[in-house]
Formats: sequence, structure tokens, C-alpha cells
Amino acid sequence: MVRDAGREGGPTDQWFKGGVTADKYLQSVENNTLESLLAYHPVQPGDVFFIPAGRVHAIGAGILLAEIQQTSDVTYRIFDFGRKDALGKERELHTTEALDAIDFKAYSDYKTNYTSTLNAPCEVVSSPYFKTGLLDLNQPVVRDYYSLDSFIILICTEGMAKIQYGQEGVEEIRKGDTVLLPADLRQVTFVPQGTVKMLEVYLP
Repeated sequence: MVRDAGREGGPTDQWFKGGVTADKYLQSVENNTLESLLAYHPVQPGDVFFIPAGRVHAIGAGILLAEIQQTSDVTYRIFDFGRKDALGKERELHTTEALDAIDFKAYSDYKTNYTSTLNAPCEVVSSPYFKTGLLDLNQPVVRDYYSLDSFIILICTEGMAKIQYGQEGVEEIRKGDTVLLPADLRQVTFVPQGTVKMLEVYLP
């Protein structure tokens, strides 16, 4: 999962603190104190977190993010902050099911470090299930996808650009837009209108 924080200061993500065990987890669920086991981590725009399966996490208030993940129909919810739907019902929790999946190990740093290069692709996450890069552009850039056997998903996080392809094909992408490039589209030219940042996602 790749996360791109949406505003400066304040917002935080949460993970288990150190020293949490299966017994402490079950006890906290029973006592409705699971939130006290979470450590809070401040985030800034552009921060990225790669979260393997089994790592307990929560998204703090005020965060706008791009979430990229492998195809899966399984999500274990172990705490829901007391939220209720329009009928006053709480969502189902998966306390027992999650026990076999949770990674209780605490890590010193959860953030994915990367160095962005202006007008050149920057790989941010590489996994067996997907790859994600960042394009930070302020001038036209040609991207060749001949070596890939995959579609490309573009997610614009800042600015606007024109996507030129074929003889006369042109599409626009703006902040908040997602564009799917088909696998048979082998080359495109990105023409930023000012500065643009895009996440570039594809299958390995």
C-alpha cells in the first residue's frame, strides 16, 4: 500500500506499539482499550508507507491518500473507533480471525524512503504484486513502456498534464484524476502544465 499524505502537519497514521502480544491484543479487545496499543506517526505530503499483509494499521483524521494494493477480498477489522452506521449498528469485527494474520513485531521506522528526481521516473515500491513509481515533472517527458507487459495506472496527486499518444491522441490528467493506459499503448508523452506529480502503477 502506498500512501500520499494530503496536507501539512497534524495528521497521523497508527501502528502497534512495541511489546504488544496476542494476549495483550485479546485483552484490549475485551476491555475496549485497543486504541491504547497504537503508536501515532506524523505524516507529511509525499510520505509513503508500504504495509505488508498482517501489519495492523489505521488512517488518522485529515489524511488524503492514494491506496494501492494487491487484489484481495480479505480485510480484517479489529477496531472501529465506536463508529455506527445510519441505523446505529456497528460494523463487524474480526478479532479471532485476525490472530493468525497479525504481525506483532514493532519496527523502528515504517516509512518508505525514496529520492525523487525531477523529470525522471523514480521507483518508490517494488513488490511481487505491483510496482509504483513517482513522476515529478515540469517539462515534457517521453515514457517508453515497451519492456512492460502490463497496463499502467496513473494517479495525479498534484497539478495537471496532457498525455499525448499515437498520432493525435491527447488526454488530460488533473489532481485527483486516475487514468488507465492499456497494455498495448507502448509510448506516451507527458506535457505538464506547470508542475505535475503522478503515481505510476503497473504489474511487475
